[in-house]
Amino acid sequence: MTGRPGFARGPFTVPSFRFQWPADLLTSWAGEMEGIILGWYIIVETGSVVLLTFYSSLQFVGTLFSPLFGVIGDRIGARNLLCLMRAAYFVFAATFMSLAFTGLLNATYALIVAGAMGLVRSSDLVMRNQLIGASMPPALLVGAASVTRTTQDSARIAGSLAGAGMFAALGMGLSYVVIATLYALSAGLTLGAYREARSQAPRRFSPWRELAEGFVYVWQTPSAVSAMALAVLVNFTAFPLSQGLLPYVAREIYRIDQTGLGFLIASFATGSLAGSVFLIAAGRFIRPARMMLISIVSWYAMLLVFVLFADAGTAIPVLALAGLAQSLGMVPMSVILLRTSDDRYRGRVMGVRMLAVYALPLGLLSAGALIERIGFVATALFYCVVGLGLVTLIALRWRGELWAIDGGSNRRA
Repeated sequence: MTGRPGFARGPFTVPSFRFQWPADLLTSWAGEMEGIILGWYIIVETGSVVLLTFYSSLQFVGTLFSPLFGVIGDRIGARNLLCLMRAAYFVFAATFMSLAFTGLLNATYALIVAGAMGLVRSSDLVMRNQLIGASMPPALLVGAASVTRTTQDSARIAGSLAGAGMFAALGMGLSYVVIATLYALSAGLTLGAYREARSQAPRRFSPWRELAEGFVYVWQTPSAVSAMALAVLVNFTAFPLSQGLLPYVAREIYRIDQTGLGFLIASFATGSLAGSVFLIAAGRFIRPARMMLISIVSWYAMLLVFVLFADAGTAIPVLALAGLAQSLGMVPMSVILLRTSDDRYRGRVMGVRMLAVYALPLGLLSAGALIERIGFVATALFYCVVGLGLVTLIALRWRGELWAIDGGSNRRA
């Protein structure tokens, strides 16, 4: 792939991607709408930052099962599993819609259904990446991962603003009519994506054995284990400040409403989208592991500025820069894992990668408890300092893989 336009358009020359991308887009938009609507509903109904962080954590509880989803995806095909998952999203959204229209919805029911949704939706990214890895030629992986990332980034812009606007104008019930419809369309489009051949392995299917093999493979592969360590770290210390705690910051620190919260979320997502677009255009020139390290350090630096110096006005550009750095760090991480993983283990590797996201609810719950004791600023400073220190240690521990130009993780497309 030599020309710049070809690199950007390349993924769409694959028929499967022409179905997968809009399906992923609709799922992401619906998920972001849900996130802002329910996050605001919980903080207004209960006034508790602990319950807010508990709700945010429930969205990721299913990451404990992500490796098993990867194993099942290796067996029955990522497309088949994605179709089943997205049908489940529709069912959960329809449940919220029914509770809202009948007047039965309360914070308890919201947390229960959100927890059930989190058991499934946490693994959606695993299946997306597995499907990309199965359907894309290696030369198109950077472009495909970058274009796919735009579904999440655009959703955090349009989905967060639309979610806030719909909730304010239409209420919970009608908002969930829209969300349920988006999930139904997504499930239909996913049916057109690449259908992998089912595994013909002669031995009996043993998910626990295959899961254990996946963990061993990650542990013995330097590119994978170093990326996993960074994934755990940023999910515990950086993502809570960038996403899960923003409803608290909006309401309790800046004293703004749900529309202001939508702009905070959208600003971070705008920066992230800009990073994805940059990687679509220039991804073939980057050294993925070096880009990942530099960008993660920059992400923490922007979060420090956000915590120490930003107010309601300046927070928007600062969060946009943080989102830019986040995207430039996390997309290369996915590329490293997809490119360096053996085909037989790709689903399990991406499942283990998603398991790292479980650090996010743990980080949120810890932050909620700390905020009640020492305040938001002190908690955020602690998270940033710890994050920067551990990034440095990880870079030193695996410097041959993460920084050396001749390392496999720094190979250009």
